[in-house]
Parts: sequence; structure tokens; C-alpha cells
Amino acid sequence: MTGMHTGHTPIRGNRGFQPEGQYPLPDSSLTIATLLRDHGYATGAFGKWGLGYPGSTGTPDKKGFDQFYGYNCQTLAHDYYPDHLWDNDKLVKLDGATYSADLIHRQALRFIDDNKGRPFFLFLAYTIPHAQLQVPHDSVYSNYLNQLHDSLHASFAAMVTRLDRYVGEVVEKLRARGLAGNTLILFSSDNGPHKEGGGDPAFFNSSGPFRGIKRDLYEGGIREPFIAYWPGKIKSHSTSDHPGAFWDLLPTFEEVAGIPLTKNIDGLSLLPIWEGRPAKQHEYFYWEFHENNGRQAVRYGKWKGVRLNVSTNTDAPIELYDLESDPGERRNIAGEHPEIVQSIKTFMAQAHQSNKDWPLLVTENPKP
Repeated sequence: MTGMHTGHTPIRGNRGFQPEGQYPLPDSSLTIATLLRDHGYATGAFGKWGLGYPGSTGTPDKKGFDQFYGYNCQTLAHDYYPDHLWDNDKLVKLDGATYSADLIHRQALRFIDDNKGRPFFLFLAYTIPHAQLQVPHDSVYSNYLNQLHDSLHASFAAMVTRLDRYVGEVVEKLRARGLAGNTLILFSSDNGPHKEGGGDPAFFNSSGPFRGIKRDLYEGGIREPFIAYWPGKIKSHSTSDHPGAFWDLLPTFEEVAGIPLTKNIDGLSLLPIWEGRPAKQHEYFYWEFHENNGRQAVRYGKWKGVRLNVSTNTDAPIELYDLESDPGERRNIAGEHPEIVQSIKTFMAQAHQSNKDWPLLVTENPKP
């Protein structure tokens, strides 16, 4: 949303507030939605938010979205049969028997209909599959139950198929309204496969050849498929090994929309890649994770550095992997390349900006 990686962002994890919601984006945070809305775009977000509890500075309507429908809270979004959702700042009471993902999806399709005559930015933060494996026992579920013979695996497979159907219905809606050739569609995930609620990455081989799952900073936790679809603009069936990250999307959307690029952010536009032009390369990528005793990672060319337990260990060592010869990160070769380890250590220090609200390193943790 801000074009910043997690070493700089004002939100670096899921810190909950009662009765619902998470730590808010401050007034000073400029988002993709605000930039596009200020340049004539209708803006809508549907699904899960989690960037500010109701009434805070970080609610969707205060961060550039004309319309929001879905869950304000990351935690409540684990339940697919909730007793309420949010329509902008209005609480919508439900009966606890309505499948929320279907309801949210219908609202998103309506947004396309309502804004077909003007430029729009539609952020679809779908909640499936995630955490609890809940799905209506309709024909999709029944088909998988017959194949897989157990309810949890059948539920997961049915949720993936339902998401696939949602995406197809978005594409068909754009085609029906004559918008497909002038609309960029992006599809990806925010993290690797999960185990909550009965998720089983091993059964589905969800991480493929990579090590780790959600909350890991190994490739299985952070390397995601990313699909860009733009008929007539992006060559069909083409692929790219250009590394990018979500903080690249803010400048990408600015360039697509023809508006001035924001300065002093971490992202670089991906549009040249899709148009077959030379693109700027990141010197490195940086991640930090504030749970599980704190973790940091750097991608530097073919090199990947991972450091664990940084919130508890002042001298936490850096693991080093060569992703060209060892994409599964099985062999730690830090001892063989001390100069690369030192470079990665320098990048970690450079990328992590200390924040009193998000202490990461053991030296930043307040004394009891």
C-alpha cells in the first residue's frame, strides 16, 4: 500500500486491538489508493483490511478508498460465517449462516458495474483459503470430498477452486462491460502456504521445491507466483525471472496511470518488464518478521541471507544460500563466503529503520 518494505513501514506485523482490528496506518502514510483517487480513479477494497481498527486513522475510507466491504480485522476474518462485516464505516449485521467470501465477491462485481464508465482501482483481498477451512457443502465441496476422502483436504481444495471461479467471474465481468483490453489484472498471494485450521502444505506439495511455509523467511514463505494479465499490452504466456516485491506496486501503478512517481520509497516500477523494456534492478531485497523471536532476510543477486532469533540473540548468525545452485536453501554456505555474509549484514543494518512501536532487534527491546 505504501511502496515501502517492512524495514521502513509504520506497520510491521499484526498487533490486535479490542474489540477488533489492528494497529493503524498513521495520517502521514500515503497509499496507492489515495494517489489514484486524487487522479480521478474510483477506488474500492473488498475482503480483508487489517490496517486500522474501526474509528482509527487507518480505516480504508481514510486511506484512499471510496468503498470498502468486508472484514476490518485480520483475526475475525478467520471465520467465514461471521455475525458482521463492514460497509465503509457502517457495521453490517449478518445471520452467522452466510458464507462471507461469496457475499464479498458479489459486492466487488457490483463495484465494476457501478464504475464501468471511469477509471477504477479495485483491490480484492480475498480471504480464501486462509486459516479455518470452511466452505459451503455445495457441489464443489462434494466433488472433492469424493476424491480426497477427508473433509479438511476436500475443504481446502474446494476453497482454492472457489477462488479460481471468483477470478474467472471478474475477468468475464470486465469482458462483458468492454473493459478487458484496458484493465490490468494482477494475481498473487501475500505469503506461503499455511497450516492453521488444518492446512496441510505437505499433502498438496504447496511449497514446491522451496523450503518453508507462511511466517518463514525462507523462499517457501515469501516467494510467490505473480500473474499479470493485460491483453494487447503483456505478451500472452510470457514469463520473467525479474525479481520483484509488493512494494514495487505503488510506482508500477503510478506509471501505468501516467501520474508522477512518488519519491523516497523502496519500490521500483515493474511496467518496463511487462512492456519488454529495460528495467531498474533492486540492489537487494529486505524482509523482517516480528514474531517467532524476530527474523530478517536479504536477497542479493543469487545470494540469500537469513537471520533468526534477532529479538533474543545479539549475535544471531546469518545463514547464507546460493539460490542458483540451491533454490531449496538446504546448504548453509556462510562459512565459505564471509565477504558476502558481511555485505548482507550491512544491508540488514541499512534497511532496518528502528521504530519504537515495532522493536525487532534485541538491542531495541525495552527493558522490563
